[in-house]
Amino acid sequence: MLKIDNIKKTFNAGTANEVRALRGVSMEIEEGSFVCILGTNGSGKSTALNAVAGTFLLDSGSVLLDGMDITAWSEHKRAQYIGRVFQNPFSGTAPGMTIQENLALALKRGRRRGLGWGLPEKLVIDLIKMVSPLNMGLEERLDSPIGKLSGGQRQALTLLMATAIKPKLLLLDEHTAALDPKTASKVIDLTQKIVSRDQLTTLMVTHSMQQAINLGDRIIMMHQGKIVYDFKGEDKKRLKVNDLLSLFDEIRRKDLIDPAVAVLLQKNYV
Repeated sequence: MLKIDNIKKTFNAGTANEVRALRGVSMEIEEGSFVCILGTNGSGKSTALNAVAGTFLLDSGSVLLDGMDITAWSEHKRAQYIGRVFQNPFSGTAPGMTIQENLALALKRGRRRGLGWGLPEKLVIDLIKMVSPLNMGLEERLDSPIGKLSGGQRQALTLLMATAIKPKLLLLDEHTAALDPKTASKVIDLTQKIVSRDQLTTLMVTHSMQQAINLGDRIIMMHQGKIVYDFKGEDKKRLKVNDLLSLFDEIRRKDLIDPAVAVLLQKNYV
């Protein structure tokens, strides 16, 4: 289970570029739950994901994973328990290394790594079994540098790497945003298959309302560093894309109306 308690983060505090990215975000995610986070640009959704991953230290608040307080842990230490797939298909892998070398490293996450004279034949056979279900012909290209693959192929492999050793938490940071629609659909299908098969506790940031509707069991909507809506259970199942669009329109109207109302009230008071 993931428990986030009142986390806050301000970047460039005290300067003209100050950004209050997280303003007291709290949530609890049960084991095996698949949560999608939506929000406009600057809403804090990716910042929240980075806070869980340990990309930066929080100003205040706490992050607990399966009862372990990981608030002060480094990103490297958290990686023993957290799998992550980034938006950029060229992140999360070693481009100069081969497909099989990248996968072999992923299988050693959280363990001591040493040097060797190559990969054992049995391991290579296991790697072939890993990539064959992708139906991308990669089982015949295990010696190819991963940096020469297409974005979709690389993102599919990154997903395999992130889940090769079952993580306590899987973080997906708009992992299909840089892909064309057809490739994105394939990666989403693979995501759903792996998460369902392994019952992975998953937190996915997405810009796609359709993905949020189709995937997972919970939708969290963020705005200006806060959670403004949280749908789960039957409420989530009843949601349609048009419902989400209406909520975004409502948020935009409030942003436009509130300052005007404040000025009006001030004039009446004077």
